[in-house]
Amino acid sequence: MPTRRRAREIVLQLLYEDDLNPDQDPIVAERFLENRLLKNKPLIRFANELWRNVIRNRQQIDKALSATATNWSLRRMAAIDRNILRMAAYEILHTDTPGRVAINEAVELAKRYGNHQSGQFVNGILDRVLHEQLSKEEDLSSSDALPDDASQLEEASLSDSK
Repeated sequence: MPTRRRAREIVLQLLYEDDLNPDQDPIVAERFLENRLLKNKPLIRFANELWRNVIRNRQQIDKALSATATNWSLRRMAAIDRNILRMAAYEILHTDTPGRVAINEAVELAKRYGNHQSGQFVNGILDRVLHEQLSKEEDLSSSDALPDDASQLEEASLSDSK
């Protein structure tokens, strides 16, 4: 029975193909997904969504990856590593998949399809993407809260009005 890991593996194949041949026929890709995932509708839906959204958000994803991949341009990366990074970065940045799960899945794909250093390379970059995402989320949640001085000022004004 196919799993989400298998779905990611097939999405990786489609992203790799799209990277090398951007004029691929989406209908052929959808048939490929259906056949490879044994017509498992929930997995096909997951894979189709992942594939389409990575392509749709590729510029934003590439920008995030470029910002964290110090001393590496996306063009210099191996195509398989680049597409593993895109898929996992999308999951980290835009889905409710836990970041560590996305990283683990990406590392497993990199070990299987990349070279002997791909797992470490993918892990390092995605770890930075995750940490930046988490710090942005922390900044947003802390900006929603009142600063200590403001909350004390508000409390004082409420007690004065009583």
